[in-house]
Amino acid sequence: MTLQRTPPAAWPRPDPPPAVVRLVEALEGAGHETWCVGGGVRDAMLSHPSQDWDLATAATPAEVQRIFRRVVPVGIEHGTVGVLDTEGRLHEVTTFRRDVRTDGRHAEVAFGVSLDDDLARRDFTINAIAWHPLRLELRDPFEGAGDLARGVLRAVGDPTQRMREDRLRALRAIRFASRYGFSVDPATWAAVRESAPALTRLSMERVRQELEKTMEQVTHPGDALERWRDAGALQVLLPSLAAAPAHALRAADALGRPGLPGRPGRRLNRFSAVFAELGSPEAERAARHLRMSNADVSWIGAMARGWKDHGTSLGADLCQEGATDAGLRRLAAAMGRTRVLPFLRVCAGLWGAIRRLGEGGADPAAVRRTYRRVAAVAWRDPIELADLAVDGEDLQAAGVPAGPAIGHVLRGLLAVVLEDPTRNTREHLLAAVPGVRGAAG
Repeated sequence: MTLQRTPPAAWPRPDPPPAVVRLVEALEGAGHETWCVGGGVRDAMLSHPSQDWDLATAATPAEVQRIFRRVVPVGIEHGTVGVLDTEGRLHEVTTFRRDVRTDGRHAEVAFGVSLDDDLARRDFTINAIAWHPLRLELRDPFEGAGDLARGVLRAVGDPTQRMREDRLRALRAIRFASRYGFSVDPATWAAVRESAPALTRLSMERVRQELEKTMEQVTHPGDALERWRDAGALQVLLPSLAAAPAHALRAADALGRPGLPGRPGRRLNRFSAVFAELGSPEAERAARHLRMSNADVSWIGAMARGWKDHGTSLGADLCQEGATDAGLRRLAAAMGRTRVLPFLRVCAGLWGAIRRLGEGGADPAAVRRTYRRVAAVAWRDPIELADLAVDGEDLQAAGVPAGPAIGHVLRGLLAVVLEDPTRNTREHLLAAVPGVRGAAG
């Protein structure tokens, strides 16, 4: 065991917020040993900002609920109580525990054990470090601090046993290693690969949540997705993506992380970029397989359809600076006002991945210029039927029979306006009706 009064000199001292320290003081004051554990300690030692400060304690869930007034029973059967601090932030307070048995998805736990027993059941050494903010002690029985220094992701104890206890740990190993740019300890990696066939025991909701965390936390999610592929996880869980072109796995790398403030749509854009090469039907099937919401499935399908319909031609135009305003208006009309700019971001991710693999791809400067042009035409020019200066009643008054013919003529008039927005006047459009009807046959 490694027990130190202070962290090694090279490490920043874990410094939980005062509200978290007050939680520790309350539990210790009631006679219950309590430590900060997990992600908050790990990230603090890496100088990464974190609000994820959770506690491990000798107090039972019932005792935690008696000590604190503002609690949420987030996992009582597993020893976890959610406690709201004075800032209104939720922290998980979990009783020291050990696993009695597990089926690879659910664990039965026993309480009344020590902190060291509790740390011994954790997944990776970098997550098995505890900090006592009152005594300024670091508890590191599995040398997680050393692995942080070396940039190594290593399982606690027997890697194969750790993966069998919870099959999600194979995917978590990939996420943590990719998030921090770590290598994976060879024995741990062998256990991850050995786990691949058993990943079907995971619910797709848990798989989706792990992918969402990857998209949110990993700067270059392509690192993680390539590790999924190399470990055999893609073939087991998302075989259509495993068969996609190499650049598909890297398509999200150039798109910003959604964890940044004010960027809630980035996660979905990252998924859309990765799934786009599958084409609309298969991309939608993959999204449904992951139990995504209907709205997300529809969005991902629209992005994949747009990429197949417009990505290649638009990319070629941008390589030759040949995209016209009329062409960009047609693109905006096809994708819709609210989707065309996210679509261009998705395209930029794919073109960037293609370019990095030496397979061509639109020039980034041309993409940025086109993005600004599309933003202008999409919100300035008429690109939707509702933008036309005439409607169905006007057409009927001009002699167009009610029914499908109205829709055909309106779409024909929109094509006229997309080519030349100055023609979007009642006079011009009514004069164009005979020609549009004749062209429609």
